[in-house]
Amino acid sequence: MYCNSSFTTPALFLHPCYLCRKHGQWTVIFSAFVTTRLAFVHFDVEKEWRTVVALKWDERDDRAVTTAKLLAADAVEEAGSGHPGTPISLAAAAYLIYQRYLRFDPRDPQWVGRDRFVLSAGHASLLQYVQLYLAGVDMEMSDLQSFRTFGSKTPGHPERGHTAGIEITTGPLGSGLGAAVGMAMSARREHGMFDPETPLGQSPFDHDVYVIAGDGCMQEGVASEAASLAGTQQLGNLILIYDDNHISIEDDTNIAFNEDVLARFEAYGWHTQRVNWLQDNGEYQEDVVSLADAIDAAKSETSKPSIIALRTIIGWPSPDKQNTGGIHGAKLGSESLAALKKALGADPEKMFDVDPAIVEYTRENALIRANEAQEQWDEAFRKWAAGNPDKVELFNRIRTGELPKGWEASLPVFEAGKDLATRSASGAVLNGISGAIPELWGGSADLAGSNNTYMKGQGSFLPPSRGSKMFPADLYGRNLHFGVREHGMGAIMNGMASDGLTRVYGATFFVFADYMRGAVRLASLMNLPVTYVWTHDSIGVGEDGPTHQPVEHLAAYRAIPNLAIVRPGDADETAQAWKNILEKNGPAGLILTRQNLPNPGRNAETGLASAEGVARGGYIIADSEDVPDVILMASGSELHLALAAREVLGREGVAARVVSMPCMEWFDQQDKDYRDSVLLPEVKARVSVEAGLAAPWLKYVGDAGKTVSIETFGAPGAAGVLFEEFGITTDAVVAAARSTLNN
Repeated sequence: MYCNSSFTTPALFLHPCYLCRKHGQWTVIFSAFVTTRLAFVHFDVEKEWRTVVALKWDERDDRAVTTAKLLAADAVEEAGSGHPGTPISLAAAAYLIYQRYLRFDPRDPQWVGRDRFVLSAGHASLLQYVQLYLAGVDMEMSDLQSFRTFGSKTPGHPERGHTAGIEITTGPLGSGLGAAVGMAMSARREHGMFDPETPLGQSPFDHDVYVIAGDGCMQEGVASEAASLAGTQQLGNLILIYDDNHISIEDDTNIAFNEDVLARFEAYGWHTQRVNWLQDNGEYQEDVVSLADAIDAAKSETSKPSIIALRTIIGWPSPDKQNTGGIHGAKLGSESLAALKKALGADPEKMFDVDPAIVEYTRENALIRANEAQEQWDEAFRKWAAGNPDKVELFNRIRTGELPKGWEASLPVFEAGKDLATRSASGAVLNGISGAIPELWGGSADLAGSNNTYMKGQGSFLPPSRGSKMFPADLYGRNLHFGVREHGMGAIMNGMASDGLTRVYGATFFVFADYMRGAVRLASLMNLPVTYVWTHDSIGVGEDGPTHQPVEHLAAYRAIPNLAIVRPGDADETAQAWKNILEKNGPAGLILTRQNLPNPGRNAETGLASAEGVARGGYIIADSEDVPDVILMASGSELHLALAAREVLGREGVAARVVSMPCMEWFDQQDKDYRDSVLLPEVKARVSVEAGLAAPWLKYVGDAGKTVSIETFGAPGAAGVLFEEFGITTDAVVAAARSTLNN
């Protein structure tokens, strides 16, 4: 409600005021220009003056917010599809973050000293694209005009590596919040790795993480998993703005979601605040001052993550579509778009109409802030570097993506002839290399003892109050405890990996990888160097029964593009698997056994090739003197069955070659000559054996080949009994070889 009164004082030039309701009390707000700063001064009915906040904000900022709303609406209209509602109604909030709080450099989106911004509500991608445009982060008008088109910088959801300034790929709701938790945890780990003597929050390696999430994110389980862990970890550098607009695709969220979100987050251990842009009397005001107050309070709270529930009206001020599900995920249409533009004081006939002076202002402001931040950070970094030459060397090496020279010498050497589960071999590898690769950290979804993922002597990454007798707290420790939160673990690891200064791994039973598949798919899409340690890999789990026996999971995970599934056949292959996963530096899943496996010697006496062949995904581990009659292929726990079958067939006069295939993805990346040298095209008699579905092997066995596999769920019983009952045996491999030879 506006009035026409105006006042002057010696110190203040007061402009037309309006009434709002704040803290349950009517207040008159005057916009007051004091030199170059705009202060919002509150005058209550008792005539008590109170300065709420000093915020650099003038009519150009108001115009920039209006511009952001119009560009979002126009871009969706031009594309013919998209999600305009949130980019319109949250434009002021996003602008406030980017132009007043976020520490970043438009010229260098990967600047180490930057804060992180994550749009967990990824469908509202234009909210971020428009801010990148206004800040000048490699985004121009033509990019907004080509929204959602093939090859553009502005896809329907933000994609890391595709658009400058995007920290993480989002779209699956809640995943962005999970990644942001990982980024916040990484900041603390990096502080401890490079600058442990400096108090937390005072190092050039500290940064804040800002997140915008919506009602959909709050409903997804992954957000709850990650938020719960964030509270446990007391991540004071994490600030979440929750767009509490009560609208989803099916319109009013009350039909499915009516909980008290702030009460839930308070129970998680978060600092909670509420900002209402929708007043109690039904009036609506985009009060950036109150939001700025809340962000300031969140930044001041360093012992808890913070959530600000921002009550908004989706699509405001669209006269006919605001506060409806219709504006959530569809263009406005010509009439509604024109009505919105009239409500914003814009020309309804013009598309992408921008005042160059406003863009010049916002970009100049972003650069001024960047220069100030860079100057402060550079000074802090120089002081740190002068006192930490060894840490500088570590920092520079990690920044290149290289591993330490000679780190391979720390890989364990396993005793030939001694049976060992590959999960145990993996644990020995981790403990062997932990001292050589300080950036490596990780943990398990409450299964460290079973997954063998605990690095001895490295401490648990926990705030002081969260340690236990078994796992004493180390604020900067390297052992992570994700709790029983597989999906949250996967999303958090994505955030950690995206930060770029650590190498992270996370573990659970392979059957529970189903819970985290969405996060694994995103890691593969982004090509993040995340390592998954998935143990208890087959019916070898035994007595736990079919609920814990992942017979279909190998096929399912091999179907994800750009994900290396590595199933070593013995301890030596396990060490080489780790070596190559770390060197290749991409997303990979280690599939490991619960049961012990033979670890035969690799030498002239045994005739078995070096496990270094793992690097090529598939290699000849044992061969015949001449062209083989049959090729036997296997991975993991079935490799020793193929080797035993070769011996049996040899006694029958059948020459067999055994190919170990720990990683189909790496093998398929080899050139054709190498692949043909391993799987000779002229040898049509081929057999694969693996305790899982046969489907992934069909491309290798060909029309004349045979597969030894499991095509049903497992059953309760001891591992040895189950392998016999399901026909995963040496005899079955021999029989399949005879059959394919007959064909």
